[in-house]
Amino acid sequence: MFQKEKCRFYMEDENGKLIAEITFPETEPGVFTIDHTFVDSSLRGQGIASKLVQSAVDTIHCQGGKVKATCPYAVEWLSTRNIEC
Repeated sequence: MFQKEKCRFYMEDENGKLIAEITFPETEPGVFTIDHTFVDSSLRGQGIASKLVQSAVDTIHCQGGKVKATCPYAVEWLSTRNIEC
């Protein structure tokens, strides 16, 4: 579903237009900060942002990292799910 790069997951439409994205750079050793989540209006209401954050959190935890967030959506998502940060 998502294209994966180091510290970035995203989706493009058939024309190459970015339609969803999350970035989570390593901001200090072993700590990854979710700083940006974007979902195009054409995909809103489908749970894509939640899937992006969950994928990022799973990846960070699989690498033994800790999760932080500055993106307002991710901050709210993490707080409502009691995700270990």
